[in-house]
Amino acid sequence: MTRELAIGITIGVGVLILAGMAWGWRRRSRRDSALQAPVGELGGDVVGSFSGLYVATTEHDEPLNRLAIRHLAFRSKVTATVTTEGINLVMPGSPTIGLAKASLIGAGRATWTIDRVVEKDGLVFISWQVNDTTVADSYLRLQESNPTSFLEALDRVLPNTTATGI
Repeated sequence: MTRELAIGITIGVGVLILAGMAWGWRRRSRRDSALQAPVGELGGDVVGSFSGLYVATTEHDEPLNRLAIRHLAFRSKVTATVTTEGINLVMPGSPTIGLAKASLIGAGRATWTIDRVVEKDGLVFISWQVNDTTVADSYLRLQESNPTSFLEALDRVLPNTTATGI
């Protein structure tokens, strides 16, 4: 085999891999197109503000099945502000996502989700209702803030939810 043929095969395989990835993401985006993130800042009194990384949003109790919800499809820096009305997620380059307390199902600690494994209980997840039938888990890595304080702030605002791992 000549060097040129080997380079050509390598480039061809690389193009096929990239095309497969693009096809898969487009298919996933089409599948999740009916799901909408609640855009808009929630009011109310601020209970606490926490910063870190937004990691992913997945189907409820399926941490390896990413949802391609617009404004929540990619990892980003985040400031999560817990208010008396719910949670505001502020990410650079995206509108504020306001998870109203009526849509919140629960919260807790996790060790892994799609594309991220951390120390035990290093992630915080928020379970919320996307529409009338779908529940999603959004994962945050609050390395600049105390995750336990975040869950305690949620417990103060949402006494009817289940904040596990405290």
